[in-house]
Amino acid sequence: MNFQVDHIRVDFIIGSRRISNFCWAFILLFGALGFFFVGFSSYLQKDLIPFLSVEQILFIPQGIVMCFYGIAGLFISFYLWCTICWNVGSGYNKFDKQKGIFSIFRWGFPGKNRRIFIQFLIKDIQAIRMEVQEGFLARRVLYIKIKGQPDIPLSRIEEYFTLREMEDKAAELARFLKVSIEGI
Repeated sequence: MNFQVDHIRVDFIIGSRRISNFCWAFILLFGALGFFFVGFSSYLQKDLIPFLSVEQILFIPQGIVMCFYGIAGLFISFYLWCTICWNVGSGYNKFDKQKGIFSIFRWGFPGKNRRIFIQFLIKDIQAIRMEVQEGFLARRVLYIKIKGQPDIPLSRIEEYFTLREMEDKAAELARFLKVSIEGI
């Protein structure tokens, strides 16, 4: 999602509140609960999950291992749900030609550095760089090249589904900033 007027452009960044993260969090939660309940059922020798029989599962070693996997899965699921609730990684890229400032804002994990806010001068922007790696795990990322700084990523790896989409975004931004496009 973008917002642009004559001299200001704001690109909003979606953080961890994506459909894929919600799906993985639910899958992990229910899978971990299933593992834990099967392991705990083998300890009690009682079927806590009606459609699963624990007669063939001994508590030592299978039940303990299943409890361990269930607890580990619950911790990973809890971590994923926390990142979704805190919306880690969301924010915006703001280009203000009138003030001559390029700002990056992102939400991080709670603590001292929860708000990440970085500013650069627009006159120091040299180019928009596109990095494209096709294949099974395609990687398409837009970077901004700033004088005396390492390249700064403007997008997530999985943000662009097609090369055309990425090229359009890079061209739009390069036109607004009046800089060149590198890469591809």
